Amino acid sequence: MTDAHLPYYLGCPSWSENAWREGLYPQNAHSTEFLSLYAQVFNAVEGNTTFYANPKPVTVERWAHSLPEHFRFTAKFPREISHGGDLREQTQAVDDFLQLLRPLGVRVAPFWLQLPASFGPQRLAELVSFIDTLERPLAVEVRHPEFFAKGDAERLLNRLLRERGVERICLDPRALFSCTSRDPAVLHAQSKKPKVPPRPAAFTQFPQVRFIGRPELEANDPYLKPWVEKVAGWIEEGRTPYVFLHTPDNHRAPELARRFHQQLSERLPGLPALVELHQPHTSEQLGLL
Repeated sequence: MTDAHLPYYLGCPSWSENAWREGLYPQNAHSTEFLSLYAQVFNAVEGNTTFYANPKPVTVERWAHSLPEHFRFTAKFPREISHGGDLREQTQAVDDFLQLLRPLGVRVAPFWLQLPASFGPQRLAELVSFIDTLERPLAVEVRHPEFFAKGDAERLLNRLLRERGVERICLDPRALFSCTSRDPAVLHAQSKKPKVPPRPAAFTQFPQVRFIGRPELEANDPYLKPWVEKVAGWIEEGRTPYVFLHTPDNHRAPELARRFHQQLSERLPGLPALVELHQPHTSEQLGLL
């Protein structure tokens, strides 16, 4: 561990929430400043934006100029690739996507492939071909029930990922589904997120965790506590985990990420503090810039 960087990657699902002016960003910040401000506090972000639409080349160039070299952008392959039929037929689309993101260089690591719930064990040959052709750092999120049944299908999936140095993304939505709120944001998130059991995996040096929390921050603590211990253990093993924190509408995601970091700091004393953008920077906080 050095003063320059965190020993793990911490972030949120996006950076462009206007609601974050109340906590993360200065009130007078312009939306075009959000990414560079975000990168002063966190050192990673989920690349969800690329799942829904390809950014324009000029946008990617702007991202590249906004992000320090040590920042990580886990760009999701567009849904036209991950949800568009046989993965073996997506070679040109994959090449085009890789070319589009080239200005970001090493900041895109790993790429994320989020597969639909319909992608079951009978399609694993497609996944093997995709991985072997890609030759890029990759993490995969699966949603088919058989990949969570602790049977032959899950063992086969895990083996092929481990053998190829591909991480299995762990989605943990337990906190979200423990919530009985009638808040429309909660109900919407519960209708969209898959209700799957967490599968903490460390097939590579870079375990990947997506934690989907409740809007009441303290209510997440029983679900965060095991992750604090797990992430601390990975760091002590010499791994560099990625941890992304969500809330139902993500308005409080930065606060939840800070809460996780504070709890991890209690488990691993000496972690650098996260920058507070609305306060003068101390020498300790500047260690994350």
